[in-house]
Amino acid sequence: MTEKSIKLMQGNEACVEGAIAAGMRFYAGYPITPSTEIAELSAERLPKIGGKFIQMEDEIASISATIGAAISGTKAMTATSGPGFSLKQEGIGYGVITETPCVIVNVQRGGPSTGLPTAPAQGEIMQARWGTHGDHSIIALYPWSVKEIYKTTIKAFNLAEKYRTPVILLMDEVIGHMREKIELFDEEKIEIYNRKKPSCSPEEYKPYRVLEGDIVPEMAGFGEGYRFHVTGLVHSESGFPSGNEKIAESLINRLIDKIEDNVDDIVEVQEYLLDDADVAIVAFGSTARSAKSAVNALREQGIKAGLFRPITIWPLAEKQLINLSNKVNRIVVVEMNMGQYFLEVDRVAGKQAKVEKYGRINGELITPEEIISFIKEV
Repeated sequence: MTEKSIKLMQGNEACVEGAIAAGMRFYAGYPITPSTEIAELSAERLPKIGGKFIQMEDEIASISATIGAAISGTKAMTATSGPGFSLKQEGIGYGVITETPCVIVNVQRGGPSTGLPTAPAQGEIMQARWGTHGDHSIIALYPWSVKEIYKTTIKAFNLAEKYRTPVILLMDEVIGHMREKIELFDEEKIEIYNRKKPSCSPEEYKPYRVLEGDIVPEMAGFGEGYRFHVTGLVHSESGFPSGNEKIAESLINRLIDKIEDNVDDIVEVQEYLLDDADVAIVAFGSTARSAKSAVNALREQGIKAGLFRPITIWPLAEKQLINLSNKVNRIVVVEMNMGQYFLEVDRVAGKQAKVEKYGRINGELITPEEIISFIKEV
C-alpha cells in the first residue's frame, strides 16, 4: 500500500480494513445480514497475512472463540446483527469480568427477533449498555461514514487493548452497506496500542494484580510461559474464584472505574454549528447524516440549528451534554428507535433545556425533511 491509497469502499469492508490495520489476526463469526460482508472479507484477507478465520456454528460459539483467541494474545473480532447480538450477551459479560480485550461489531437491523433483516435500525443502543447482566461499564462507539468506520474500528481495538475490555462497535445497515471514497494510510503511520505485557517473572505473575497508579492489570497470553486461571466467577488477583464480599466489591468497582474514570480519554463527540444555536439535534450513525442536512436547511430558513453527534455512545458524554444544555434552549434527539438515547439525554440535559425525541421503527431512514418538519411544527 502506498502512503495514501484512495478507494471506493463499503462500510463493512472499511471495518475489516481498519481491524487489520489495528492488528486483528483472528475472526470468528456466523453469517447474518447486514454484517455478512465483514465475515466474507475477513475470510479472504486474514489467511494472506498469517491470520485465522473460522466460521462457527452459531453466535455463542463465535464470541467464545473470539474471547479465547484474545486470551491467547491475539487481537480478535467478531461481527453480527440483531438476534446474533442478543446471543452474544453472555459471552460479552464473560469478556467483561475476565477483562479480555476484543471487538464486537453489531450492524443493526430492524427488530425484535428476526424483524427486518435488510432494513436499518438503531434499536440496540440500550442493549449495548445493559445487554449482559450485572453491574458493569462498557465502551460502545458509533461512526457515521465509511472513512470514520475505518478510523473508529482502529480506535475500538486500541481502547480494548488499553483498558482490557470488550469494545462494541455499533453500525447500522445504511452505513454498513453504503460505499464512499476512503483514504487508507500505511499501517506504520497509524497509532496502535497494544496490551501491557507482564513486567515480572512467570513465577510472580498474577493476571489481575494492579500496579500502583494503574488499575488495568498487565496481561500475558496463553503459551507465553505465564500460567494463569481464567473464570467468569468473581476472582482474586490470582484469577481463582473467591466468594469474599470485599474481593467481589473491589473487583466490580475496578471494572467500572477503569472506564468511568477515563471518560475524557474515551469519549469523542463532534459538534456542528452549535456556537450560536438555539436548537440542537442529537443524532448518531446514518441518522446524523440526515440531521446534518436538516441543520444546513434550517439555517437557510433562519433557524439557528446545530448538530451534536456522539461518536462514543457509551460511556455517555455527560460533560458535553450538560454543556450543550447550557447553550441551547431545545434539544431534539433523533434516532431509529422509540427513544433509547433520548432517555439518557433527557436525564442529563433535561433540567436546563427542553429535550424532545423523534423516533422511527419501520425500517426506513429518517429523512432531513422529516426532521425539519418536526423542529418547525413542535
